Amino acid sequence: MRLRNKGLSFYKKKKKISQALLREIFSWIFSIALSVFLAGVIVIFLGRSARVVGMSMEPTLENGQQIYIDRFTYILSSPKAGDVVAFLPNGNENSHYYIKRVVAGPGDKVRIADGTLYVNGQQSIWVTERVLDAGIAENELILGSREYFCIGDNPNNSEDSRSANIGPVDEDDIVGKAWFHLKSSTEGMGFIK
Repeated sequence: MRLRNKGLSFYKKKKKISQALLREIFSWIFSIALSVFLAGVIVIFLGRSARVVGMSMEPTLENGQQIYIDRFTYILSSPKAGDVVAFLPNGNENSHYYIKRVVAGPGDKVRIADGTLYVNGQQSIWVTERVLDAGIAENELILGSREYFCIGDNPNNSEDSRSANIGPVDEDDIVGKAWFHLKSSTEGMGFIK
């Protein structure tokens, strides 16, 4: 007859780590490391982050707000009216990114008359605020085959395509589409509309 152990036992058998468990652990570690590496490669080569400078895109984007730029989209397609883009004015690598909304594209006719932006003779749906300074768009401007007219959502506090030193933005100067923003003082993070 066996004696039953009625007290505490400090001689419990230790569990061994099996090879299957080790493989599972290393599989998870490898998967996580690969995911982090791929995410880093995608951000470095296909994306970019920037900060909004100035109040020209309010209320859509605020001064100092962090945004992410999709550089891949415009490799496959071209910007279209309504897109918020990041560009370097006249390709100046020493400048900060200008973040503006595309209101007209190649071949479009742009004019600002009596505070209203007209594209191809129709009132633009992208700029609803009265524009006080027409700049170079005071006279009708016909965009070239790779040119875009970009303006801030807050046009009376924006240096954009109306300025003679910027003018229409060449497609080669557009870095990418601004697609995501981090938290602002009025709302959380989300996609840019």
